[in-house]
Amino acid sequence: MTSPHQPGATPPPGCPAHAAPPAGDRTPAQPDAHTPVKLYGPDFAADPDRFYRHLRQYGALAPVEIAPGVTAMLVTDYRAALDLLHDDNTWSKDSRDWMTTVPADSPVMPMLMWRPNVFYSDGAEHDRYRAVITDSFRLVEPHELRARTHRAADTLIQRFGARGQADLIAEYARLIPLLMFNGLFGMPDSYSERLIEAIAGMMEGNSPEEAAAANEAFTTYIMELVGAKKAQRGPDLTSWFMDHPNELSDEELVHQIVLTMGAGNEPLANLIGNALSRMLSDDRYYNTLSGGALTTRDAINEVLWNDPPIANYSAHFPLRDVFFHGTWIRAGQLVMVSYAAANGQFGTTTLDQPRSGSGSHLSWAAGAHGCPVQRHALLIATTAIERLTAWLSDIELAVEPGELVWRNGVFHRALTALPARFTPITPDQAGATPWHNRDSSPSSSTRSEPISTERRPASAS
Repeated sequence: MTSPHQPGATPPPGCPAHAAPPAGDRTPAQPDAHTPVKLYGPDFAADPDRFYRHLRQYGALAPVEIAPGVTAMLVTDYRAALDLLHDDNTWSKDSRDWMTTVPADSPVMPMLMWRPNVFYSDGAEHDRYRAVITDSFRLVEPHELRARTHRAADTLIQRFGARGQADLIAEYARLIPLLMFNGLFGMPDSYSERLIEAIAGMMEGNSPEEAAAANEAFTTYIMELVGAKKAQRGPDLTSWFMDHPNELSDEELVHQIVLTMGAGNEPLANLIGNALSRMLSDDRYYNTLSGGALTTRDAINEVLWNDPPIANYSAHFPLRDVFFHGTWIRAGQLVMVSYAAANGQFGTTTLDQPRSGSGSHLSWAAGAHGCPVQRHALLIATTAIERLTAWLSDIELAVEPGELVWRNGVFHRALTALPARFTPITPDQAGATPWHNRDSSPSSSTRSEPISTERRPASAS
């Protein structure tokens, strides 16, 4: 579906990427090909599906603005997305030429700027980086990963369990991945808070000064991590990265670690948060003695189809001018894939009403650049949710589902908060608690009635 076009040649008349159709052919409902649609701000965050429906009027690709003054073409069609993701001969991940056309201080630059890592490389270089990551994660045993997740979950639940209420985003979903990565990369538990504070500061800094200080703290953490493992190897990802036969340079090593932590943290945190939101908002997920209850994995699957934790990404740049699914794309132009729009092209997917098309969701991307550690992510997310709902068996939303607010931003699909309430648990109560028997598995076969006497109507958040 991709046709080559010589650089500098004139696209055919009426090309939707370069010129609007003649005035006499345009209906009032037809979108203007000159006007990019803004994919940021509270309106987009509140109802992105409405924007995706509008964008599909353009065809398989649509012009969008992802930050003030920064435009891209967004792939909203499922088939076109697969064609792009599987075509490494036409498309490159190298963003260096594109970066010269965008303000250096653009808010999207941290997500799109070139680095020597697996995200922004092509061909043999990409394969070399990817092998380091996949081979190293393959050494992480599933039972060990599950046990680590149990310990991380219990550590966090201990902090808010006695209160009877918590923000499951700020106090749980965002922190689980960081606790996990701190240990998996080989740092003592005492370093966990430093990593958490640094990442939180970079994501939520209220000023450029706070963001800069957080970035410096994160850099210091990474340098100390690398220094510690150079001095003494261990059974951890950092050591395995270092000792891999592909022989990463010091710069490449740092960038693979930073990428793995960054690319793992945000999507995994959003996956846990979105799945918890769905489970607490929908009565289908209440366990009953009569059966029919849906599981944590069901919630995760619904999220991956309908609320992907990363909604729009897979930045690509054509190596030459191409005619792609009805649209001319200039060489070097930013093209992104909307996993959310492509997944939703055939309507909402639920467990009792499967997707009407064929194929799998695109939330892990696809092709050579598909997520290399999706099994690990699924295990962590599933275990973290099951651990929380087992210890806090009557947990429920503290607000109506319609009151939940989504974070602004083009790339992610994430809640600002997920307030919940439950019967408080304390260290001195009878039976197992997160403070004792931390590797035990509390029973979650039957869900207790919620704290309030009135159940919420079933709805997906």
